[in-house]
Amino acid sequence: MRWVVLAVAMVWGASAAAQERRPSHCIALADAAPGIEYLHKANWQDPVPDYSVRLSYIAHASFLLQTPGGITAVTDFTGFIGSAPLIPDVVTMNHAHETHWTAHPDPAIPHVLPGWGPFGEGIEHHLDLGEMLIRNVSTDIRSSFAGVEEKGNSIFVFEVEGLCIGHLGHLHHVPTEAQFAALGRLDVVMAAVDGGTTMPLPDMIKVLKRLKSSIIIPMHWFSTYSLGAFTVGIQDEFPVQRDGVSEIEVSLRTLPDRPTVVVLEPQYLIEQE
Repeated sequence: MRWVVLAVAMVWGASAAAQERRPSHCIALADAAPGIEYLHKANWQDPVPDYSVRLSYIAHASFLLQTPGGITAVTDFTGFIGSAPLIPDVVTMNHAHETHWTAHPDPAIPHVLPGWGPFGEGIEHHLDLGEMLIRNVSTDIRSSFAGVEEKGNSIFVFEVEGLCIGHLGHLHHVPTEAQFAALGRLDVVMAAVDGGTTMPLPDMIKVLKRLKSSIIIPMHWFSTYSLGAFTVGIQDEFPVQRDGVSEIEVSLRTLPDRPTVVVLEPQYLIEQE
C-alpha cells in the first residue's frame, strides 16, 4: 500500500510541476540567452512548442497569447475575435475607445480584466494561473471632456515561460520613472503607433528606446501610412522585420540579440480544417 501511495504522489508531483510557471526576469534583469536562433512562424491552431509563447495579431490592439499548457489570453478584447469558436481563458480591456473593450463579454470567459476602475482610482490585477501570471501597471488617459482620467489605462504584463510580454494599451504619455520600474524588463512589447489618438510618434519611439524590448510589435495603426511613418522613424535605431505573417512563436532562446521591430499583419481567427 505504501508503494501505491508513493507512486500516486510521484505522478501528482510530476503533473503539478508541468503546470508551474518558469520564473521570469521582468524585475530582476537576466543575461541574454546563449545560442539565440530566431522567431518561428506558426498557426494559431497548432500545439505551442515547449518553453514558447505564440502571439497572434487579431485586429487593432487585440492579440491572442497561447501557452504550451493551453492557456489563452486576448488583449484589448472587443467581444469579436473572428469566426473561430474560441472562448479565451482571460481577456484584458481598456476603455479609451470602444475598439478596446466590450460592455458585454461572454459570461463563459473565466477571467475578464478591465484596465480601469472608478474614475481616477485605477485598478490592480495580479492573476496567477500557474503557467501564466498577469499583472497591470496603470497610466493616465485623456478623458471625454479634454481632461485627464488618472489611471484610466492599464499596461498589462504577461509573465509566461520565463518571458515578460507587455501590452501598452491606449498609452497617452511617457510613463513615469515609477511606472517604468513597475513594468520591469519587457522581452516583448505591443505598442500603439498611430501617432495621434494615443501619443505622438516621437514620444512612443522614446518609450520604446527606453524599454529596449527584444521584440517590438506595432499595433493600433490605421493605415500603411501610419505604420510606415513609425518604421521609418525607428529603423535607424532598431531593425524592422516584416514577413507578411500574423503569428509568431517566441521563447527565451529565440529572442533577437538586439531590439527588433516585428510587424505582424492583423487577421481575425478562423477555424481551419
